[in-house]
Amino acid sequence: MAAVDTTAVETGAEVAAPATGTTRTRRRIRIRRSDAIAAFGFTVLAVYVMGNQWRLPASGYLTGSGQDQRMWEWFFALAAHSITNLDNPLGTLLQNYPQGVNLMANTSMFGVSVPLAPVTLLFGPTVTWTLVLTFGLASTAYAWYWFLGRYAVQSQAAAALGGLFCGFAPALISHANGHPNFVVLPLLPLILASVIRLSRGAGTRTAVVLGLLVAMQIALGEEPLLITAVTFAVFVLAYFAFRPREAVAAVRNALRPLLLAAAIALLLTAGPLWWQFFGPQSYRFIDHGPMGNDLKALLQFPRQSIGGRVTPGQDVAINGTEENSYFGWPLLVVTMASAIWLRRVALARAAAITVVVMCVVSLGAELTIGRSRTGIDMPWSWLEKLPLFESVLETRFAIGAVPAIALLLALTADRAIREKVTRIPWAVAFALALVPLVPLPLTAVQRTPAPDFFADGSWRTYVDDGSVVVVPLPRPEDARALTWQVEAEFGFPLAGGYFVGPVGPEKKAKYGPADRPTAQLLGAVQKSGTAPAVTEQMRAQARADLVYWKADVVVLPSDTEQRALRRTVQSLLSIEPQRVDDVWVWDVRALVP
Repeated sequence: MAAVDTTAVETGAEVAAPATGTTRTRRRIRIRRSDAIAAFGFTVLAVYVMGNQWRLPASGYLTGSGQDQRMWEWFFALAAHSITNLDNPLGTLLQNYPQGVNLMANTSMFGVSVPLAPVTLLFGPTVTWTLVLTFGLASTAYAWYWFLGRYAVQSQAAAALGGLFCGFAPALISHANGHPNFVVLPLLPLILASVIRLSRGAGTRTAVVLGLLVAMQIALGEEPLLITAVTFAVFVLAYFAFRPREAVAAVRNALRPLLLAAAIALLLTAGPLWWQFFGPQSYRFIDHGPMGNDLKALLQFPRQSIGGRVTPGQDVAINGTEENSYFGWPLLVVTMASAIWLRRVALARAAAITVVVMCVVSLGAELTIGRSRTGIDMPWSWLEKLPLFESVLETRFAIGAVPAIALLLALTADRAIREKVTRIPWAVAFALALVPLVPLPLTAVQRTPAPDFFADGSWRTYVDDGSVVVVPLPRPEDARALTWQVEAEFGFPLAGGYFVGPVGPEKKAKYGPADRPTAQLLGAVQKSGTAPAVTEQMRAQARADLVYWKADVVVLPSDTEQRALRRTVQSLLSIEPQRVDDVWVWDVRALVP
């Protein structure tokens, strides 16, 4: 991206002379005041979005998260537990016993779970969860405001508009329901700023900073880093397409420092990355199946917005946490108008091309309109088999369009502010485009407390050094047992779980454990509410699975629709259960050698 002075020349703006003496002091005070106002405003909006969760900071549950909130709270609680017990933070046997879980191969976000371990230990993982999401929204908005104000526009108001969109875009609000790794993104604009500085001749110090930032972002989330790298590559190619001399100079300046930064980042993350790709329970790839955006998703308003409530469109999202491209047709119209108005500005041309490319890539391998397949092949079909890309949800590449749209909005606002005659028309256009996207507070409810059996420590009577088998076993569809294990302070390992791990000799990843016949049976009984006729073969398989899980006890919470489940487990084990507190218990230590 070009500097502020370059943008000013291209847009016809005047470049202010360097400040000296009192003027410089006043400017510093003014910038600090505007920065403080922006930070305060972004924080207030973030608290507003997360307000329902903050009303129940220790027990609230975001209904749009599915089971993801339980998984993330488990990650946060486990990080704190590992630190206090000096355990390996990269892998654990506490879930998916006895195979365990590769935590680096999951989105554990050590970049926040480790620093916030004291918060987790003092107040619990739900407070950490709420704090992380709130901080993520506000800090991402502020970081992009900072970036745009220093590398793209002169007006702090224009920069604030762009930062506001980046931090509270529909994609981030959607992910705030259950994916903090796509909400806590403030390092990405700092990484881009460092790369730009290197392209202009900055020295070793900036290269070191860049290496540290990349290492930190890996600890927060690798997938957003990959998407940002692809987005920036598209932007740079578009920007320098007609500036070959500038491109050569930028590459010459940046090449060696970038190699140094890469070496520093690799040095700091080599161990964790080796564990991720080659350690226990690592996997080679994960096949999500077709996960492209429906074309209608680009034109409609997100559900968690004013526009989505007033004029809801067809439900074409993958799920409630993946509304990555719900920009709405008014914003796309304004974006197109901005690109046309600023067609002579290199930054704007590059941003417009980036928006188009990232949105097209996000549509997946086949164009889908209104959930109807068209048979038209899309560019993703060329990319989906490439290393790293094969494990990314293609819908998420639309997130790469967010900062490009924000740049266009900021450049347009910056020019409109200078050209007074255009202020009102563009203000109206911005209002029509952005007001429908104003987010609504995420819905949160009071969660059901853990069974007393786990909360008051009764489980200790039934656990030696084996696992607890909760009926039905924890899995992506029902991961409540992870919360109960946290309540029990990780005193026992769990069979099953909610995580990403390998299956089969190909080490292809899936969500949840490798399917054991008894786990599948119990999940089917929960779903149908009907107890099957249990055969001797099923009983033998149940005992074999208990041996595999090294089970000490089988537990059925009484708050489930448990009559069919209780009858099924009783038939499988040929043992009468005991009622302990608010659960049914089968002590199977005598059955497992």
